[in-house]
Amino acid sequence: MNLSDWIERWAGFSADKPALRYEGAELSYGGLARHIARISGALSGTLGIRRGERVAWLGLNNAESIALLFACARVGAIFTPLNWRLTPVEHLALMADSQPSLLVVEPEFADAIAAKKVVVTGPRLACTGGPRAGWLDWDAMVEAAPLLGGGEGRYDDPVLLCYTSGTTGQPKGAVHTQDGMLWNAVNSTQMHDLTSQDRVLTTLPIFHVGGLNIQTMPALHAGATVTLHRRFDAATTLRTLVDERITLAVLVPTQLDLLLAEPGWNAADLSALRCITTGSTIIPAGLVRTIQARGIPVIQIFGSTETGPVAVFQRVADSGKVGVAGHCAVHCEMRLVDGDGNDVAPGQSGEVLIKGRNIMIGYWRDEAATRAALKDGWFATGDIGHLDGDGFLIIDDRKKEMIISGGENIFPAALEAILTECPDIEEAAVVGRPDERWGEIPVAVVVPRPGARLTEEGVLALFQDKVARYKHPRAVIFTDHLPRTSIGKLVKADIRKLARQTPPASSP
Repeated sequence: MNLSDWIERWAGFSADKPALRYEGAELSYGGLARHIARISGALSGTLGIRRGERVAWLGLNNAESIALLFACARVGAIFTPLNWRLTPVEHLALMADSQPSLLVVEPEFADAIAAKKVVVTGPRLACTGGPRAGWLDWDAMVEAAPLLGGGEGRYDDPVLLCYTSGTTGQPKGAVHTQDGMLWNAVNSTQMHDLTSQDRVLTTLPIFHVGGLNIQTMPALHAGATVTLHRRFDAATTLRTLVDERITLAVLVPTQLDLLLAEPGWNAADLSALRCITTGSTIIPAGLVRTIQARGIPVIQIFGSTETGPVAVFQRVADSGKVGVAGHCAVHCEMRLVDGDGNDVAPGQSGEVLIKGRNIMIGYWRDEAATRAALKDGWFATGDIGHLDGDGFLIIDDRKKEMIISGGENIFPAALEAILTECPDIEEAAVVGRPDERWGEIPVAVVVPRPGARLTEEGVLALFQDKVARYKHPRAVIFTDHLPRTSIGKLVKADIRKLARQTPPASSP
């Protein structure tokens, strides 16, 4: 058995029921089952993809990406979704690491990939949307492929390679098994009281486990209907919530802010919406209360790419407790430990450790990072928290230096490396500064070399075409030195204070 059996079984119960809605189209459970069989046939029969091989996807949210994941599960391959917000250079680095046998690309990303000579040096390339010179015609190939109803995939096979980044800024691929995906779906079902009667809206990109695994895959496990938006748009989201009588949705705080700013928000009929799930960053209490004043419960989730992500959560009954992450998932365990790995006393803060069958099995081809993160099955999240009097987890701080801006993870080390390449910069650091709209924004704190005349515009231009736009620092602060410890380590806490207190300015 494998994950694709979810769709086969629901097709047996309700073949005509909508499984996926997207771009005005609809795919029933029966139709999705047949499409998965076709893609499986193309992967296995036409292309010869075997167990353990990677199949990368570069595109926006659509039904094809979901069907491809299930087809990978059927043949035992590993689905590798690439972040479409990254630059082609960043995509090439991820593909060099994952070494996919096949890359399936949507047309709007094909030119950039082809320009980097991937056609010559990389995996076989397939493009959706019709014929393209030098590429496999994905749609025609799938249409002509034989139906594959069996397959070699099993629940203990790796099925998802999802890239995150460590505190060093180097990408790491978290590897999840089909069994892990199943237990994550069970955790989500218990979090949301998810049933086949639900109508779920997915606006977060599925290259994140938040978009893929908080509700999308669990909803298909439960036989529910999922509406996929290719990318988030506040007006479209509000209209869909009303018109399709959506019952569940995951929206990060930045999206919620934009949704509340829509002119039709106050008058919209959202009576079908059972709750909104949010997370990924610090959740402003005022934002939660504004939404809940309309009678819509807001519940929080705590987890990471490595945890699948459903590890700690609130349920609707807990939504009145604003600012807490929740209780440990039913099929997880949680510990809070001090620096020596000892459990802390009740009420004291410690690093959050999570254990469960939903946890990744390790980082792709990185044994050292895996050993550091996983010890006796416990995943060290790098987040510091404590339990309140009712046993709810409250996150105090992030042990890691990661910046979360608009729900996207930004790692300072990669940006600092770009800054230090500039001959006019003596040293530099990147830290997060609170922002009402984005939660946090990256700010560069720069020490110019003697005699150099730098401007904010000039420093910001250093990031052009080197990293995705959302990672670019939003401001530059010039200073004559960066605070360091006696052994030369940067004191990031003091730099963050400087970034918050000092307005951006050009160097003298």
